[in-house]
Amino acid sequence: MTDLRVVGGELVPPAPRERRHLLSIADLDRDDVDRLLATAASFALSQARETKKLPTLRGRFVLNVFYENSTRTSSSFDLAAKRLSADTMTVKASGSSVEKGESLRDTAQTLGAYGPDVIVIRHPEAGAAEFVARVTDAHVVNAGDGKHQHPTQALLDLYTMKEALGRLEGLHVAIVGDVLHSRVARSNVLLLSTLGARVTLVAPPTLLPVGVEAWPAATSFDLDGVLATSDVVMMLRVQRERMSASLPEGARDLGNQFVPSAREYARRYGLDARRMAMLDGDAIVMHPGPMNRGMEIAAEVADDPKRSTIVEQVTNGVSVRMAVLYLLLGGAE
Repeated sequence: MTDLRVVGGELVPPAPRERRHLLSIADLDRDDVDRLLATAASFALSQARETKKLPTLRGRFVLNVFYENSTRTSSSFDLAAKRLSADTMTVKASGSSVEKGESLRDTAQTLGAYGPDVIVIRHPEAGAAEFVARVTDAHVVNAGDGKHQHPTQALLDLYTMKEALGRLEGLHVAIVGDVLHSRVARSNVLLLSTLGARVTLVAPPTLLPVGVEAWPAATSFDLDGVLATSDVVMMLRVQRERMSASLPEGARDLGNQFVPSAREYARRYGLDARRMAMLDGDAIVMHPGPMNRGMEIAAEVADDPKRSTIVEQVTNGVSVRMAVLYLLLGGAE
């Protein structure tokens, strides 16, 4: 998306057949991010009207391909495309030829034969979205690939922070929990550092990835020590399914390698009412969902009307994904 540009206040459409993708936050420079956030804000205004549907992408075709379970991301992309009047289709691995052993290449080329303008893909393997971009003619949006990237989640998180706090530069954002298995953390760290925010990753040593010291973020094992200076606390889901997949065969207990127990994890790294009271001023609490209530986040925190922006993240996801689809398909074209 780095080739998008504005001349004289107008978005210049790309040359015909020029293909662009959103595979990683690394695909975006600061101007791209600013343009995306501004476009999302415009779409958010349109979604506050009684008639929410826009004719912007009438005649375009957005294909959603989800190899992993999803509620928020899948429904958000589907709704975003429909609100822009695009035709949509969703394909899930369950019930498709994938269950019969069809390769990603064959699936992508088969679906590409339908002529989609955009393929939105979620896949358990890192690099899957990039592969699909190489073997099809469609624009490709990465909706999450393994532990690698989830760029639109980071963009909607950024949009939510700016809406709630009025700024991004200089914010201190604590990202707490299962960083090891989190594509959300990876995308957010890269995006937030690009926009001038300061990030601290808070987790037990077993849930921090090897090489994390090279990330543009600080690390801490002490949640209580970080909360008082945090403007944003982003809680991450403890990903039991990825933990299980990482363990040796026959070792399927959550406590075997990563944390002693769910109760001990909640005691040391869960955000409860006591810890929420440590937050200063207008600090907000975020979570990309789905949540393990009572483990990484207590119910009273998730539902707090002052601090929690979890519902707003879901709402903002539609506007942000509308902006992504709109700009990928040429905007004013």
